[in-house]
Amino acid sequence: MTWDITGMAAIANVGASPQDIFTALCAGEESRTPLKAFDTAKYRAPYAYEIDDRPGDGRDRPRRATGWLTTVVRQAVADAGLHEDLSQVPVLVGTTMREQRSLELWWRGHPDVSLEDLHYGTALKTEFGASTTYTFANACSASLYALGMATDMIELGVADTVVVAGTDALTEGGFGTLDRVQNDIPHALRPFDTTHKGMLMGEGAAAVVLQRAGTGSRPVHARVRGVSMNCDARHATAPDPDGITRAIRDAHRRAGIGAQDVDLVMLHGSGTPRNDVTESNVLSRVFGGTEPGPRMTAIKAMTGHTLGGSGLLSLLMAVLATKEGTIPPVLGLTDPVPEAADLSLVQGTPYCGDLGMAQINAFGFGGINAVAIVEAAR
Repeated sequence: MTWDITGMAAIANVGASPQDIFTALCAGEESRTPLKAFDTAKYRAPYAYEIDDRPGDGRDRPRRATGWLTTVVRQAVADAGLHEDLSQVPVLVGTTMREQRSLELWWRGHPDVSLEDLHYGTALKTEFGASTTYTFANACSASLYALGMATDMIELGVADTVVVAGTDALTEGGFGTLDRVQNDIPHALRPFDTTHKGMLMGEGAAAVVLQRAGTGSRPVHARVRGVSMNCDARHATAPDPDGITRAIRDAHRRAGIGAQDVDLVMLHGSGTPRNDVTESNVLSRVFGGTEPGPRMTAIKAMTGHTLGGSGLLSLLMAVLATKEGTIPPVLGLTDPVPEAADLSLVQGTPYCGDLGMAQINAFGFGGINAVAIVEAAR
């Protein structure tokens, strides 16, 4: 069984639409900026990948993640040719921090936050009449978990159309935690390069409209072939290679493909040494013996780690890559880690070629893994 992606939308630090973001990724220009959200004197990390939408005085404001969420849902629904009345359409939202930043601002005396504002369902009900909403706080894999649940809902006959989204804004709690637990503090996110030192946070939101095959009114952007999810719970922070391997192989099984059928892998690529080495070793094992093997890229080098929405954002970039036959390079990758020597990482300039099948990786703390397979609409 396959599921049609008929609507897409996204916002990130480098663009306010999927096409804008994809064009920026292909251009490969440095996109990090000095940290604006918090007092930099309190932290070692001086940079982040923030969306520049705060007021002119630079002060932070609440409900930014909610605002991006409603924006991308509205745009994705319009792209799919649907009405904005979502009273009969489930909306599934993946996130890591939810509206924690709004809570932080309230704690500091900001008056414009109510308890109801902390729940995405409130805004979705107000803006779209959405009566069935679910929020998945599954760390970095959240939006792909939501996508997997959407495929289940359609397959089980619960709905013919589901909106899937992910959103996260920088929070001081999250930023501060990373600042203290990472041994080395990166000045840029450099996945799979020997200079990698760790993760830097980004901001953004993404949404897709997923429909039962053949039921949409607009041309199909791509087709979801399968989504795999697991939680190996091996370690609180360190990725487990066996759990990741099981997730990838299960995704292939669900999609009815073999490793040799994958043309593109959108890497999780968080820039932490442990993640990069583990992901490299797993992919060398899974794709070993496939010639020439899939091309691979990692977009967090330009968007930062957009947390709960990062998997879905990578998926949208995979869709555009298959449409345009172009893979953006990994920004700043000049000296890959030894473990990635057998991988076909895209470096320097975009890769151009025929791309039919893409794999999207998302691996979160606690061994929360999700892998999606999407196929080009031909």
